[in-house]
Amino acid sequence: MSYVPRLKQQYKEQIIPALKEKFQYKSIMQVPKIEKIVISQGVGAAVADKRLIDYAVNEMTLISGQKAVPTYSKKDVSNFKLRKGMPIGAKVTLRGDKMYEFLDRLIAVALPRTRDFRGINPKGFDGRGNYTLGVKEQIIFPEIDIDKINRVNGMDITFVTTAETDEEAFELLNEFGLPFKKK
Repeated sequence: MSYVPRLKQQYKEQIIPALKEKFQYKSIMQVPKIEKIVISQGVGAAVADKRLIDYAVNEMTLISGQKAVPTYSKKDVSNFKLRKGMPIGAKVTLRGDKMYEFLDRLIAVALPRTRDFRGINPKGFDGRGNYTLGVKEQIIFPEIDIDKINRVNGMDITFVTTAETDEEAFELLNEFGLPFKKK
């Protein structure tokens, strides 16, 4: 038998029936799902030091298990000494099995390692069923060797779902086990 990520199997066996019952969907095709997870990191200091982008790309590649790419500025901003086309961040988009693997590691390992962790903010929804979570330190991921990092960076993790409303997206992510703060 081929390998299936734990959360993917849980989604098929438990989450779909639970959401179908809660929201009274007529078909399982109406049940929202996570389309992709985008992890992005802005490295503003890279304007002065270009190597910081390489570090960010390498760290995000380690964390996600998939090659990260640098992001480039779209326009000139003289106040920040920024020129169009300069590298200013890194991002990686996860889909399929790698997405479920990352989500599993995020919920089970990384978030509990956050200092003073009391749950994630349930206000990060955008009105269209997507959720963004900010992480202050990349060192909460076990793949990062704390002795080898040159600076502590934060990152944004965006969950793009097929949900129509924030309420549906909240229930979907809650069923997956994201530790939201109690309202």
